[in-house]
This record gives sequence, structure tokens and C-alpha cells, in this order.
Amino acid sequence: MAPNTKRVFYVNALSHPVYLEILAKRPDIHVDKLVNDSPDDEAERVLSQAHAFQIGSSRQELAMKYQGYTPLLERCPNLVVLSTNGAGFDTVNLEDATKAGVIAVNQAGGNKEGVAEHVMAMMLSLSKRIMLTDHAMRTGGSYNRRDFMGDDVLGRTIGIIGLGNVGSRVAELCRGLFQMRVLAFDPYLTADVMRARGAEKVATLQEMLRQADYVSINCPHTRETRGMMGAAAFAAMQPHAYFITTARGGIHDEAALAEALTKKQIAGAGLDVWEDEPPPTGHPLLSFDNVLVSPHTAGITRQSRHNIAKIAAEQMLDILDGKKPPRLLNPEVWPAYQDRFQRILGFRPEA
Repeated sequence: MAPNTKRVFYVNALSHPVYLEILAKRPDIHVDKLVNDSPDDEAERVLSQAHAFQIGSSRQELAMKYQGYTPLLERCPNLVVLSTNGAGFDTVNLEDATKAGVIAVNQAGGNKEGVAEHVMAMMLSLSKRIMLTDHAMRTGGSYNRRDFMGDDVLGRTIGIIGLGNVGSRVAELCRGLFQMRVLAFDPYLTADVMRARGAEKVATLQEMLRQADYVSINCPHTRETRGMMGAAAFAAMQPHAYFITTARGGIHDEAALAEALTKKQIAGAGLDVWEDEPPPTGHPLLSFDNVLVSPHTAGITRQSRHNIAKIAAEQMLDILDGKKPPRLLNPEVWPAYQDRFQRILGFRPEA
């Protein structure tokens, strides 16, 4: 093994093989693989030496003992970075990482095209009632095609919650393809920034919900956003409006959504994310014929997987070379991280 080797590990799988191809070009980088049920002695050997963890983003797929909380961090005395496999960071506790002096990064933007296109696919399928006509034709029963009358999307209004990489791309597609009015709720962005990203800023969530024909969730799952779309939010939507989420389960209250659909407070929903993934076959939301579902596959395209893995590998190399990463999730940790990095790797990251 080369001197001054930096050790990276991952558990179960990576987004794409290109990640390993890029890291393999560096003789000073060593990569270890574990799985959820790796023997304890093997896991401890890897964890005790690791400088970096390329961590999976799915809470359901990654064993709790390998999620980025204090118990794991205490087993990794040489760790300096937690890098998620995707844009989401549900498996990382930012407070715990910051307390330990460890930076956390994601790969935001790598799958924006795949996710944004999924939003558009759901919006069109719901508006044109494609899933209903498909089901009616396959079951072989009699039907009247006029019963499936849908709506055009042209010129209507979409409300986007979270105008980051995906939300901005959704805005661009909606304005460019269908000349839609784009409203956005994102308290962290100014009106000028939103305007540059193709959206009108609204002051409150309720204001946006009252005006939108479609509501798309594109924000991260945080303590602040958890349960954001609850009973009051669905009640504020228009009866003909559709709710679409490709973000993370937990941002919308599934029981409240089922109640809103039962009361016909909204016209339907497109759901790619769930509180528990995959949802059980008896999940109440699977019983509605005006709900279009997918199993968290919006960002799973060949191109998105390649982009995310490439970004992750390049960002990882920059971090281990002492550079400040562009997708830092806990910037407040930087001074403590510099001290930790220098103590462990022998040189100080850039200011």
C-alpha cells in the first residue's frame, strides 16, 4: 500500500462503477467494501482505519449501525467525511457529524434531470388520466372514453416547494414546454434569485397552495420540512389540483393525504417516495385509482446514476486533497474539521 494512503469505504453498493474507476487512478486511495451483515471483526478493522465513508442515502437499505450517527462515528476515530450516494442525506445526522468534527457532503444536482423529468411524467399522466385508461383497457370491461376526460397542462400554474437543483429544472421545463406560471416557496431564497431560476416567490406555503394547479415537493427532508404537507396544507389546495412528490417520504403526512383524497379535497397525487420504502402492499394510498405511484425511482436513470457517482468520486478526491467541497452540508464545522483533518492526515485543508 502506498505511503500516506487515504482509506475510503462503502456499504452494500455504489451508484455506478465509475466511482471506483475514478478512485482507482489514484495510488494513494484504498477502497474497502462492507455489507450490512459483514462480520464484526472485519467491519471493525475497516471502520477503525477509514478516513471517508461513501454512505448510502436510503434509510431502509442501510443497516442502522452503518448510518451516520454518533454510534458509527465513535467507531471511526480517523473519519473526516461522510459523503452520501445521492442528493438526499437521510442516513446522516448533521448535528452528530458536526459535533464529531466530520464534514458531510451530498451529490446535489447529479440526478436533477432524472427527477425533474419524473415530475413532468407524473404531472402529464395525472392530467391526461393515463393510468386510468390503461387499467380500464387491460381489465377488459366496458367503458366510455369520455369518462376519462383530462386536462391540458398549457398555461396552468405549478407550485414548487424547494427551488434547488431539481426544483429549478422543473421550473425551467414547465415554463419552456407549457408556458406555465411557476410559483415557488423556499424561505432561503430571495425573490431575485427565484426570478433568475424562473419562478415567482410566494411569502407563505398556504398562499402558494391556494393558487397552484399542481404542487411539486422538491426540498430535502429535514426537521423543518418533516410533516410540512399535512391536513391543513392539503385542505388549502384547490379541488382540481394534483400533489406530486419526488423528494423524500416524511415531508408529506401519508394519513392526511389519504384523508384529503377520500374527501376529494384534491384531484389526485403522484408519489415516488414513502415513509417506509417500499410501502406495504396494503398501504391505504395504493387503493386510490387517482394516485400514481413509483418506488423511489425518479432519480434512478442510467445517466443520473453515472452523474452522481462521478460527482461523488471527484468531490471525494478534492476533500482528501484538502480542498473545500462545493456541496458541504454542515459548513459550521469547518474550523473543527480543519483541526481534525490535520491531526489525522498530517496537513491542513484550505481556509
